[in-house]
Amino acid sequence: MNGALLEALLFAGGYNAAVVALGCAAFGLAAGAVGCFVLLRGRALIADAAAHATLPGVAGAFILAAAMGWDARSLPLLLAGGAVTAGLAVLVVSALTRGGRLRDDAAMALVLSIGFGLGVVLVSVVQSLAVGGQAGLKSFILGQAAGMRASDAQLIGALAALSALLVAVLFKPLAALCFDRDFAAAVGLPVRTLDLGLLALMLAVTVTGLRAVGLVLVVALMVIPAATARLATERLEVMVPLAGALGAFAAWFGVALSAALPNLPTGATIALVACGVFALALAFAPRRGALAFAWRQARLSLAVARDHALRAALEQAEAAAAPGRGAPLTWAEIGRGAGWTAWQRAVLPRWMRASGLVAQDPRRGDGVTLTPAGLAAARELTRRHRLWEHYMQAAGGLAPAAAHRLADQVEHTLPPEVAREAEAWLSRHDPGRLRPDDVGLPRPGEAIPERRG
Repeated sequence: MNGALLEALLFAGGYNAAVVALGCAAFGLAAGAVGCFVLLRGRALIADAAAHATLPGVAGAFILAAAMGWDARSLPLLLAGGAVTAGLAVLVVSALTRGGRLRDDAAMALVLSIGFGLGVVLVSVVQSLAVGGQAGLKSFILGQAAGMRASDAQLIGALAALSALLVAVLFKPLAALCFDRDFAAAVGLPVRTLDLGLLALMLAVTVTGLRAVGLVLVVALMVIPAATARLATERLEVMVPLAGALGAFAAWFGVALSAALPNLPTGATIALVACGVFALALAFAPRRGALAFAWRQARLSLAVARDHALRAALEQAEAAAAPGRGAPLTWAEIGRGAGWTAWQRAVLPRWMRASGLVAQDPRRGDGVTLTPAGLAAARELTRRHRLWEHYMQAAGGLAPAAAHRLADQVEHTLPPEVAREAEAWLSRHDPGRLRPDDVGLPRPGEAIPERRG
């Protein structure tokens, strides 16, 4: 198996196999690139409805060719028939949703069901015809790249290359359409024409991939590489070529696997390879991956717990008449008050000591004593918390306890510019309470004292 797979990956399995692999890779490239705009424009379900609606067109073209005495297995003719019915399906969806007659999802489900049902009926009719080649029509449902002729693969590659070229030419107008249709119209772009052009590209890619992956899975090669690239980057100029490369890789590797293991269906194998790459990106993407998200959440949780510990230690010092004197809090007392989890209790004391924020109290081994750096950080955190409490009481009319709870929730997550806006509001309406030493600001949960004079 390893030798056969390596031969297929290196295009060493013969001329026809190499052409098929290259044709499928070209389709994957175009599908991934176009899929970015389909995904951002919210057209994925329309693409699925159009893909299922190609089956009656393919079967109808076969019946027409058989009746006229033409080559009923001509791929250009069959693809043209699929394109006609796919285009009609898109127009029917648009007509059904215009004016609020039906919701988008209902209209697409209706067209998908009717199109696929009609296609299955016509395929049954084809089976009764006294001509050869009927069995080949079923390959359009799940795909059969291995059964393609070199001329078929070359046609698919040419159509895919043309679609990718049109994406490159229309990149900026399509980007404006996907991100802000109103802005695109305001700057003079023909948004309706661009929308129709995107639908045409989507239909072209859908029809192109029928022989390779089949009408059931053709949308997978448009959506999955685009979604994978979206996890990896936030820039469209990077997302589009990356999605194209991922689509080409999935098609190339899927065809190679199918060639090395003949029992594997080509279309499903290509889709599964794309799903595998998506799963890797979902787990390991640097910004949007699950592991990166879990790491950010863990760091935020630790930062919030650290801030609560610093603030609690400072408030204990304030309660003791002179900072640094009196009985310091212990880690157990801070953990109970802040509701620390077991792993936070294990990590935070070591982390804060390593950061130079706290030191071990010589009088009590478990006591929490702030270092000069920790004291400065605690004062800033306490000032910010009390500022938010003051703002919520003064501007929002909240009760002291409610302001205290809400300040705990927002002070760690709101960006600095929002805090500056709140401080600016207080400086205009109550400037006397914003001195750096916090004289006049209430302690947590206390009401704002009435100002004199």
